Amino acid sequence: MSDEDFETAVDDAIDAIPEDLLQMVDNVVILIEDEPEGDDPDLLGLYDGIALTERGDSGYGELPDRIFIYRGPTLRMCEDAQHVREEVAITVVHEIAHHFGIDDERLHALGWG
Repeated sequence: MSDEDFETAVDDAIDAIPEDLLQMVDNVVILIEDEPEGDDPDLLGLYDGIALTERGDSGYGELPDRIFIYRGPTLRMCEDAQHVREEVAITVVHEIAHHFGIDDERLHALGWG
């Protein structure tokens, strides 16, 4: 899958999220990276920020939270382009859920693990 096709898959995943929910996402940027840093080379995505439920009354700083979608691990685990699109959609929802303070355990229970 080309870089452009992967970016389209991420865009499509974002577009599939209901507008009412997207409007509640606050100060977040979604980035595509080739590979994750650190000890987990199979990581598909990462939320780097402070969840809305953790921000408290003081608000949040100016820098946006970041959601990373990792191309390399996704392409390695998927058999074909359709599988990539499905995994990207799951990963985008999963990471946005972290922005709302939903943890991995709850996401797995809901089928978004």
